[in-house]
Amino acid sequence: MNPTPKYLGDHAALNPEKPAAINGTTGEILSYGELDQRSNRFAQYLYALGLRRGDHIAMVLENNMRCFELCWAALRSGLLITPVNRFLTAPEAAYLIEDSQAQVVVTSYAMRELAAQLTDLMPTCRSRQMVDGTIPGWDSYEAAIAEYPAERLAEEWMGATMIYSSGTTGRPKGIVRAQPQGYVTEGSGSPRRAQFVRYGFDADTIYLSPAPLYHTAPLGYGLETQFGGGTVVFMEKFDAVEALRMIERYRVTHSQWVPTMFIRMLKLEPAQRAAFDLSSHRVAIHAAAPCPQEIKREMIAWWGPIVHEYYAATEGNGVATLNTAEWLAHPGSVGKALVGVLHICDDEGNELPCGESGMVYFEREALPFHYHNDPDKTRAAQHPRHPTWTSVGDIGRLDEDGFLYLTDRKAFMIISGGVNIYPQAIEDALVVHPSVGDAAVIGVPNAEMGEEVKAIVEPAAGIAPSPELAETLLEYLRGKVARYMVPRSIDFTDAMPRLPTGKLYKQALRDRYWKAQ
Repeated sequence: MNPTPKYLGDHAALNPEKPAAINGTTGEILSYGELDQRSNRFAQYLYALGLRRGDHIAMVLENNMRCFELCWAALRSGLLITPVNRFLTAPEAAYLIEDSQAQVVVTSYAMRELAAQLTDLMPTCRSRQMVDGTIPGWDSYEAAIAEYPAERLAEEWMGATMIYSSGTTGRPKGIVRAQPQGYVTEGSGSPRRAQFVRYGFDADTIYLSPAPLYHTAPLGYGLETQFGGGTVVFMEKFDAVEALRMIERYRVTHSQWVPTMFIRMLKLEPAQRAAFDLSSHRVAIHAAAPCPQEIKREMIAWWGPIVHEYYAATEGNGVATLNTAEWLAHPGSVGKALVGVLHICDDEGNELPCGESGMVYFEREALPFHYHNDPDKTRAAQHPRHPTWTSVGDIGRLDEDGFLYLTDRKAFMIISGGVNIYPQAIEDALVVHPSVGDAAVIGVPNAEMGEEVKAIVEPAAGIAPSPELAETLLEYLRGKVARYMVPRSIDFTDAMPRLPTGKLYKQALRDRYWKAQ
């Protein structure tokens, strides 16, 4: 009996014509044979340039098919690849590239405006490559790799992604997860491999990714799907109707979402929601941001008991998961520990009993990550007495069955008159109101109380902001949250500063009020 295929080269040899990735927007297909050959050529180019195990490269791309060959070249070369958020400004992107010490940067002609600004901001970069065309200062990626053989390197050490935190509460941090020490043929080395086993990913999986490929989960799940021989279908940009259409067209079996995508799909007209055959859909995963309970109940009522949730961080320090039945029995929970052991601790590091809220820590056998070039930030993430217990700053509690409930991020906590207020519960109540498209709650300066609660609302399509709407929403909240949590006032915005990953960029909102102060 042949061993189970678990590597790109195996899938390319067994099923060279099978799609490894499909651009669902354009219909472009990348076969396993093509992915194997292209990534080998780029790996050979990087080796000839002198890059060796542990060196860094970066990519600045839109959701582009080339993402996969660039990542696979790094994975089979022992290199670290940093996907750069395409929506960053040039100085922000240059910071990531320089901080990561990337020696090679690959971008695309579609990103030429940003690339042109980056040209002189990357002094340590040795090679600037552009796909699908060129501009001054950048070389043709296609020409660069064409002269190298589509053959595997003599030694294919396992590489990894090195992704930067989104920076929603400060400057982005480069996250280096504990690296596998073996060859790429020995498996993916993913710290979340247990999730893929639980969700039933295999060679028959067709995985829909509607989110940006520069982000941790969409890229990681895509690469893991390919480790198993499945097919990744990605969207160039999320659209609620198109996402449903792709599930039908490509017979999608697995998918991953953020709650804002659920909200947008639920706000489609009933006829639009019912227009597509979703019967192939077996596993719908959501993560990355809190999901209001009412929204999740509506998704379960629509899609059935296929909705799974997980709680994890880019740091890979632990994972909690739960399926539909578990969530219905523990509504509001984000899951039970699947990777690592959960602990809830107070500010001094003392463990708290069930039901009490505190800092969420995952215990592992060894330190699972460190922040690139920043030992102080690494130490700050560790428990004061247990160095292999780490936290990313979330506040939560455990119930008697070991299920985790998140309260909010500590950085988002509002302290008003000495009372701790967590915005998530207020936001969850607001976002389900039919006149609300999106909502955020922050603390703003108050001379007497220190901070006061401010709600910022993006009205739903067709709804005009007005003082009457603000009062309607405040009255609505008085019946949904505790009196001390009701905002003092509501402001309106045309568009919420929400990242394409679904995370809310609260720092941008806070700056509007605090910088003036």
